[in-house]
Formats: sequence, C-alpha cells, structure tokens
Amino acid sequence: MPPPQFFDRKGVLNVWDTVFPYLLSGISVGGQYALIAIGYTMVYGILRLINFAHGDVFMVAGIVMVYIASSGLPIWVSIPLVLLITVLVGFMIERVAYKPLRSAPRMSVMISAIGVSYTLQNLVLYITGGLNKQYPTVPWISDTVVIGPAKTKLVTVITPVLVIVLVVALVLLINKTKIGMAMRAVSKDFETSQLMGIKINNVISATFIIGSFLAGVGSVLYFTNYPTVIQTSGAMPGLKAFVAAVFGGIGSIPGAVIGAFIIGIMENIIKGLDVILFKAGIISGPMGLATFSDAFTFALLIVILIVKPTGLFGEKVTDKV
Repeated sequence: MPPPQFFDRKGVLNVWDTVFPYLLSGISVGGQYALIAIGYTMVYGILRLINFAHGDVFMVAGIVMVYIASSGLPIWVSIPLVLLITVLVGFMIERVAYKPLRSAPRMSVMISAIGVSYTLQNLVLYITGGLNKQYPTVPWISDTVVIGPAKTKLVTVITPVLVIVLVVALVLLINKTKIGMAMRAVSKDFETSQLMGIKINNVISATFIIGSFLAGVGSVLYFTNYPTVIQTSGAMPGLKAFVAAVFGGIGSIPGAVIGAFIIGIMENIIKGLDVILFKAGIISGPMGLATFSDAFTFALLIVILIVKPTGLFGEKVTDKV
C-alpha cells in the first residue's frame, strides 16, 4: 500500500495527474451525450413526447458511416452523407410513426416510439447479422495528443468546443429566426399556435431534423472514441442522454447540455475512482467501483425525480381548469 500522500504537495499533484485524464474524458463524453439530449428535450418541448427511438437514430448514424466508408468514398464526402441520411431517417420516423398519431392519446405515441426503437434495432441486426462493426478512422480527430498528464485523441478536445458552437447556433436559430419563433410558440401553447396559423407539421418536422442532425454529429464524435458499433450501441448513450435531459429540466436546451456534462464527468470519475483512491493511499487494491458507473446515472435520475421533478432548469407546469 503506497504511503498516504494525499495532503502532501507531491501527493496532490499525483492525484491530479490521475484525475485529469478521467475529467477530460468525462467532458468529452458529456458533450456527446449533450448532442443526443438536445434532441430529446426539443421533441418533448414541442410534442410532450419522449422519443425513445432517438438513441437508435444515433446508432443508425454509426452503422451508416461504417457501410459508406467501406464503399471507398473519401471521409469528407462520407460525413456529410451520413448526416444527410440521419436527418432523413429522423424526418421519416416523424412522418410515418408520429404524425398519424397527432391526435391520439399520448400513451399511443409513446408505444409507437418504443416500436420504432425496436424496429431500427432489428433492422440493423438483420443487415449486420449481429456482428460487431468497426467504425472507420476519421482523419485528424483520431490523432493522439498530449494535454498535461493526459494522452488522448484530438476528438476529446474538439467535442466540448464543437458542442458549445452548435448550442450557440441552435439558440440563435430559436431566438432569431421565423422557424425558431414558431417553435417557441408551439412549445408554449400547441392549440393556440395552430389557431394563429402556424404550420405545426413543418415545425415538428424541423424539430426532428435538427435533433437528428445533432445526433449524427454526436455519433461521429462518440464512435471515434468507442469504435465498435452494434444494433444496441444507441441504447445506453440514449438512456443517459435522456437522464441528462431530465436532470437539466426536460424542455430546456441549456439544462440538457449542463446535465449531460455533469453525468459524463461523474461517470468517468467513478470509473477512475479505484485508481484515484489507490494513488491517494486510501485503498490497497481495486474495489470494482467502475461497475457502478452506469448505475450512478440512473440513481441520479431517481434522486432528481424525488427532490426536484422539474430538473435544474425546468419550469413547473400548472394545468388550467
């Protein structure tokens, strides 16, 4: 057992050297969760629907990239093509599975979302035969860089910056454009917006298109770090992004982003907690705490729903009678 040097200056530096790579990785994966979480929170803000198929749209983007890259197309053509196909998948899901149920009970739409999720998973299972697919190497962002004590891929550094840029662009779109004003109006009062002449179907389609585009960008970043793609690859990131949206206050874009970063950081710190405690001289061997990294996310969801059901930035909704 190493001497307990946690309070020693050199010991603190050693602990920081251990923590920093996990912190950096957490910020990166948190940004990738954020890009998925925005899709959840936008759809919920407009339709009051949890789109359970959104994580599978993220997975489909990864599979499409695998097959397009294997066709020999250059990467600068493959990525825009993947994003376009992902947007089309999101658009078609809304038109085929959700639009016909616009006036149906909310439970019917939720069941339809679950059906779409399993349909996409089984379709990919049929195409791939259930075999793991290796995500192609994306030049430049796959390069290795050294940042302080951490050795990581360039995508880890780019992700938070790109997320901030995309979120700022999205906020500007929502606040400064006509379609953004329509989105805000529909999210406040669906029925009144219809009466005022807003084309509801166009607004909803635009919401799914934006969410799918961001999920496609997130898939490029995520699978560059975790390059194995199977039919269930979107399940856990999708669930964690959903938890992030609830944690931040579902319906709030800044809340979804902040919630995703918090979950990503905490998840990775838990994964590295054994090493951190060992280097601090607190434990003498592994405790297997990384096993609980996923459980932490869902335990956090339970706590948030008990303590603050509307999330960090969610607004309390009162039903009119």
